[in-house]
Amino acid sequence: QVQLVESGGGLVQPGGSLRLSCAASGRTFSRLAMGWFRQAPGKEREFVAVIGRNEVTYYADSVKGRFIISRDNTKNAMYLQMNTLKPEDTAVYYCAATSRIGVPARPNEYDYWGQGTQVTVSS
Repeated sequence: QVQLVESGGGLVQPGGSLRLSCAASGRTFSRLAMGWFRQAPGKEREFVAVIGRNEVTYYADSVKGRFIISRDNTKNAMYLQMNTLKPEDTAVYYCAATSRIGVPARPNEYDYWGQGTQVTVSS
């Protein structure tokens, strides 16, 4: 079992930045691929970014160049630095974990999920 807890969400103006954190416990963190997904009201959950066990990263086109995913295996933590935020980035952001290799990008490839943290981009 893996327990995931997100933090760092909030209200930010367009063009601003936020840093999300995901704290993990329960299994060997370094052997997990870790991903961020988001879900806006009335929309399906969508992929944002993933960092594999070997720290290879992969991003959705909509966030490429603006968001940076990272991990710290010594702290069992993953991060999402979000820059140049846009109103369309508004959503609940979820941290997810999987033992799959590579950089999985579909929700059904993940076994463990956090409760989510709200990000609102508005003036």
